[in-house]
Amino acid sequence: MDALLAGRNSDPFAVLGPQPIETPAGRRWLVRILQPRAVEAHLLWGGETAPLPMKKVRPEGIYEAELPLVSELAPAPSSYRIRCRMDYGAVVEGHDAYAFPYLLSEFDLYLMGEGRHYDTYEKLGAHIKTVDGVSGVHFAVWAPSARRVSVVGDFNGWDGRVHPMRTRGSSGIWELFLPDLGEGAIYKYEIIGPRGEMLPLKADPYGYFSELRPNTGSVVARLDNHNWADGDWMTQRTQRNWLQQAISVYEVHLGSWRRMPEEHNRWLSYLELADQLIPYVKDLGYTHIELMPVMEHPFDGSWGYQTLGYFAATSRYGTPSEFMAFVDRCHQAGLGVLLDWTPAHFPRDSHGLSLFDGTHLYEHSDPRQGTHPDWGTLVYNYGRNEVQNFLISNALFWLDKYHIDGLRVDAVASMLYLDYSRKEGEWIPNRYGGRENLDAIDFLKRMNEVAYLRFPGVLTIAEESTAWPSVSRPTYLGGLGFSLKWNMGWMNDTLHYFSKDPVFRRYEHNKLTFSLLYAFSENFMLPFSHDEVVHGKNSLLHKMPGDMWQQFANLRLLLAYQAAHPGKKLLFMGQEFGQRNEWYEAESLDWHLLQYESHRGVQNLVRDLNRVLAAEPALHQVDFDWQGFEWIDANDSDNSVYSFIRRGKNPDDVILAVLNATPVVRYGYRLGVPRAGHYKEVLNTDAAIYGGSNVGNLGGMNADEHAWQGRRQSLALTLPPLAAVFLKWRQA
Repeated sequence: MDALLAGRNSDPFAVLGPQPIETPAGRRWLVRILQPRAVEAHLLWGGETAPLPMKKVRPEGIYEAELPLVSELAPAPSSYRIRCRMDYGAVVEGHDAYAFPYLLSEFDLYLMGEGRHYDTYEKLGAHIKTVDGVSGVHFAVWAPSARRVSVVGDFNGWDGRVHPMRTRGSSGIWELFLPDLGEGAIYKYEIIGPRGEMLPLKADPYGYFSELRPNTGSVVARLDNHNWADGDWMTQRTQRNWLQQAISVYEVHLGSWRRMPEEHNRWLSYLELADQLIPYVKDLGYTHIELMPVMEHPFDGSWGYQTLGYFAATSRYGTPSEFMAFVDRCHQAGLGVLLDWTPAHFPRDSHGLSLFDGTHLYEHSDPRQGTHPDWGTLVYNYGRNEVQNFLISNALFWLDKYHIDGLRVDAVASMLYLDYSRKEGEWIPNRYGGRENLDAIDFLKRMNEVAYLRFPGVLTIAEESTAWPSVSRPTYLGGLGFSLKWNMGWMNDTLHYFSKDPVFRRYEHNKLTFSLLYAFSENFMLPFSHDEVVHGKNSLLHKMPGDMWQQFANLRLLLAYQAAHPGKKLLFMGQEFGQRNEWYEAESLDWHLLQYESHRGVQNLVRDLNRVLAAEPALHQVDFDWQGFEWIDANDSDNSVYSFIRRGKNPDDVILAVLNATPVVRYGYRLGVPRAGHYKEVLNTDAAIYGGSNVGNLGGMNADEHAWQGRRQSLALTLPPLAAVFLKWRQA
């Protein structure tokens, strides 16, 4: 009892609950409770039996009473209740938590220790269960170095003495079933560290829901109360080869896509976003929505990338079931949902994973391995089985419980290199003396393998900015196993080129041709993401040179170039209508700009680009092989004109893309074409409906027998200023 009261007893079940005792009358059961704020306590046994007074045996609040029945068997947990009158006047009554058995099996503990229990989210955390006919919440947490772990919350006055948990030996797992507790209960873990120190209260690493910041408590939540209606989508997803289909992703920050200025600039809820965002994205022809992290995070300005509640959909916009409804409605509308995921680092907030049990549990102890110099965050110890298990389990959790269609993994480069953003002497080489993070590599491979095995048809996408080989190649071929990799080099070169005045573009011509030297070395996604329109980088529109007309024309050309280039596409919200201001997470997009024709024109173009991208196999079917691309002329730097062919699997699926990166109209621009026939102008970014000057080719033309550029047939095109033209071949 002394150890229990001092916080040094890791087995409260040896003291509390039903305890066998020997009496002169034989073996009996003694029930003992700890309730520091009780002024009196009674044990309620059997149907009409009068309450049995419990004797206070320690002034700190330990009460006990002998059961009136003699039995060799322990009393069932539901066979008695405890009634206490508290010092604040209330009377509380309920079942005894210390009468209930442990619920985690030895096999569970074994798999967790090996790092192969990928359903850990079903075991750790807070789960509503019924045991012996009594409903309650089962809590379980990993804290191997703790001397004591208690569940605290409103239900016990945030007093860690009331509900200490049971340790499960060398596994480091602590668990406790609290009867009569239900959904909505706010809780944390009170942990006494290895040196006897009381740690700051910790949120649940596996908690399904959290309080709205600045509050940091975990909230008991159910994830089984949404009736999914996306069965057709989920069945079809397993049969899709996304690499040969059109993928056009709309990247969204839910808190700033649209706000309600008339209601104190509040966010839209998950359900309001379902009503407004889904039809908007669907109308523009996107195939997927990518959400910047919806996992719970304490600081709005981190945009979710400093994740703290890895298993909790943020409470900013609603409940878990409401987020499920959002995803469900996306699927019913034919939209996939991708989530940004952040296994590279986590924040130092005292209620989070940092020094969780008083030791460096999730992070490395050496700052040369455990701290991230760029973001001031902590780096996961990927070499620890339980940490790998935590992260892989989290990836699977979103694919399982929320039917997510893929994960875009943030900051992969920082995971792969031990010396990432570090100077000499600030990092520790691997066991072979190299700079590769072997544990992180192993983790990423395992995560991808298990995700594809359990959820066929999902995508994993790496934000990886270096020349690391085979990021998007299968692990059995030595790759990391991702479906796609962001092409950061293409993005940087492209934006560099388009920021130049057209007069000087002839000197930067190779910026747009260089990407084709490596375009098929990976399965690339072409991103214009949120990172390119913040922190003084300007919006896409205002990166463009020239007067206002030229800026819009350049933006339209940029978007068309992205659509025509091999690779899948991603565009950050607001850029689809020419957002003028940089993105700011605390404000809505500038929707008022759509009153102007120039902005509506960009939006119309994005809609048509997505339509053409989906309709034309030549633009999406062979994105990752030379068979789908051929230069017509990559070297016309004097005119800043680029021309190339995109092909589908069928030889008859042919699209010509011609880009004029100067404001000069080029009449009679001759272009060699692959075959005789009619070339229909299926898209022209200079069309009046897009805000252009309407220069074009009258809907198309027939190729003539004029040999040019090594080809038997050619076209004499009119190239509109700062514009792209897409021409589709068909038999004349």
